Amino acid sequence: MATTNVHRVIDAVWRIESPRLVAGLARIVRDVGVAEDLAQDALVAALEQWPQAGIPDNPGAWLMATAKHRAIDLLRRRTLLERKHKELCYEVEAQQELAAPDLDAAIDNNIGDDLLRLMFTACHPALSTEARVALTLRLLGGLTTQEIARAFLVVEPTIAQRIVRGKRTLAEEHIPFEVPRGVELAARLSSVLEVIYLIFNEGYTATAGDDWMRPELCEDALRLGRILAELLPTEAEVHGLVALMEIQASRSRARVRPSGEPVLLLDQNRAHWDQLLIRRGLAALDRAGQLTSNALGPYALQAAIAACHARARTAAETDWARIVALYDALARLKPSPVVELNRAVAVAMALGPAAGLELVDSLTTGPPFESYHLLPSVRGDLLFKLGRFSEAQAEFERAASLTQNARERELLLGRARACVGVSTPPEPQ
Repeated sequence: MATTNVHRVIDAVWRIESPRLVAGLARIVRDVGVAEDLAQDALVAALEQWPQAGIPDNPGAWLMATAKHRAIDLLRRRTLLERKHKELCYEVEAQQELAAPDLDAAIDNNIGDDLLRLMFTACHPALSTEARVALTLRLLGGLTTQEIARAFLVVEPTIAQRIVRGKRTLAEEHIPFEVPRGVELAARLSSVLEVIYLIFNEGYTATAGDDWMRPELCEDALRLGRILAELLPTEAEVHGLVALMEIQASRSRARVRPSGEPVLLLDQNRAHWDQLLIRRGLAALDRAGQLTSNALGPYALQAAIAACHARARTAAETDWARIVALYDALARLKPSPVVELNRAVAVAMALGPAAGLELVDSLTTGPPFESYHLLPSVRGDLLFKLGRFSEAQAEFERAASLTQNARERELLLGRARACVGVSTPPEPQ
């Protein structure tokens, strides 16, 4: 096989195996940064050896065995006087495990638990949100620093710095490589879910740049969410988040025209929605409901809202009264200005634009909305429907000035231009 083809295979294997490598090694050396370095060493060895020796029958096991041999060398170089008694125990346990001759067992042993530990470590609240996102994509998504930087439109040194600082914080704070238990689990799980959904949202509606969507990030988040659902099958909110992402992702093909122009929800061709993803999302939502003794959690409630759209064959058939009720529940459970803005949109669809505008106008004061482009965007839409076109134009132009996404800016400026010269109210929708 040509060297170029071998490198392509290595790249594909690395994407699949690197999270498991880092997770398994971190359990041994108790340091995520060191574990990633050992995994990278194994990757370099593969790049050096596989073009000449050929690709092994079990590439993942080969990488793990190579990394573990380097871990043995590392542990042997550390003097016993420099280590605490607890760390000595880890060394003894690690060397016993590293001696295992069965490569298949080496790659698969406790891998589910290891991946779960790695998720909770990479998303630890001691880290900044930016560091949690970068570490999760690097350690669990298998993305390079360059790929993460490109996905978030940030210069590569900035992402590299976030990753380095994140790993340093984990080491300096002595963050245990473990899954929290008891009351701590809920708080820590919330951080994991937040990071996964942040990644998904950045892919679903990019905050900046020339593209409306970045599907690769949505795919990474969905994969992480599905893995988490398998590892924590009894956690309702995990299934709620997966349901939300599956249903939202089902609209991806309909959200962008071939030219790259965004298509808003009510204008989308629902024949292009992915029915398999919708069925998966509805099944995950049902699972979340079965696991919930009381009310649905925030992610499951948002998934239930998305399900209302998914079940409607046309925009006109959308159950807006149900959506308003779900937003009422979400506002009680997790109040926020953004939830209230979304609720106002639902009220406008259910009761008319005047009712929605009244709610939106009650939100226009306060810091949360000073630079939030969706507030003037929503207000402009409601004013347009009420026939107040000059006011609507001003709101769309203000929204365009606030967004950092080029495609969204073009859409908003187009809506502003549509307000010029209009003399009669639009037809009711």
